[in-house]
Amino acid sequence: MSFERSKAILIKEFKQIFRDPRMKTVIFITPLIQIILFGYAANKDINYIPTAIYDKDNTLESRELLRRFTYSKYFVPEHYISSDKEQNMVLDKGLANIVIHIDRGFGRNVEAGKDAQFQMAFDGTDSNTAMIVMGYANTIVGDYAYDVMKNAVQASAPGFPSIDAPKVELRDRAWFNGNLVSRNYYLPGVIATIVTMMSLLLTAMAIVKEKEIGTMEQLIVSPLKPIELIVGKLLPFAVIALIQITLITILGVSWFHIPLRGNLFLLLFSTCIYLFTTLGIGLFISTISSTQQEAMMSVFLFYMPTVLLSGFAYPIANMPKIIQWFTFLNPLRYFLVVIRGIFLKGVGIEILWTQLAPLVFMGLSVITLSALRFRKSLG
Repeated sequence: MSFERSKAILIKEFKQIFRDPRMKTVIFITPLIQIILFGYAANKDINYIPTAIYDKDNTLESRELLRRFTYSKYFVPEHYISSDKEQNMVLDKGLANIVIHIDRGFGRNVEAGKDAQFQMAFDGTDSNTAMIVMGYANTIVGDYAYDVMKNAVQASAPGFPSIDAPKVELRDRAWFNGNLVSRNYYLPGVIATIVTMMSLLLTAMAIVKEKEIGTMEQLIVSPLKPIELIVGKLLPFAVIALIQITLITILGVSWFHIPLRGNLFLLLFSTCIYLFTTLGIGLFISTISSTQQEAMMSVFLFYMPTVLLSGFAYPIANMPKIIQWFTFLNPLRYFLVVIRGIFLKGVGIEILWTQLAPLVFMGLSVITLSALRFRKSLG
């Protein structure tokens, strides 16, 4: 392989990329816009729950229970309703995520030491959000029930010193993401998906673009070998991808305060290994496509299952076994483990090599397949 011929293709590719102002925007501005948008959108923390209050009892006990909900940082009372019809209306229109319905007699039952019941009606359209809201509500109700029981114990023994009812206390600790901020988990995954999309899309246009603009004939009569052309086509996009991940990592750490506990050079090294796979796949798509439109559609056909089967949004462990086996062929699955391990856990290559080894194998296989697939002909 001649280094000079590959260098000439590399320089030509860089000039062709940066000659188009729109391409500069796509390469450098678009990823930054995406990371900002996804940084705010990729957040599953529930901090605001629109709440409707339906208190038919209106006693000291019912108001105390409602106070515990409304004084929390989650439940925000936006509607005070007075009929069952209004309760159905606020849920049907999506005006509230939860309706707290307290019937008459609640306070009397609490005061008499009897079972006191009330109703919480949830909007279960988004089942995950509903489960989180139910968890918050159960915690508040549990604390209220404990205080009622403690007061009853103290009131039943007048003249004796006040004692606390016995309790079992759980003290938990979350490693790596102490405050359980979902953005810290999702944003490294967003970085990985952006790099995947951009590297696939840019590389998939590499060979097919030569066919469409009519410069393929010049490559045919040149002394270039397929491997020299592929190296010349890959290197510019590899450099661009590394610049992209550096920029969006800086933005994620500085703007969204995502912790970067691991080694930045290990992150770049791991990205280089991952790029072997994505750039190779993009180049393979380019060699089998006749037009840029066909190449773009093929990229999206590959990209969507790649993201869905990567563990980015849906845990792989919850997928059917046969689907879990398919995920072992997905390079993004391994890279997500690597990038989250570097960002959140600060682990090194002694832990991550089990994820990097399959990426090396996949990358070399795809690059070799692309080189064999490419032919210096218009067909």
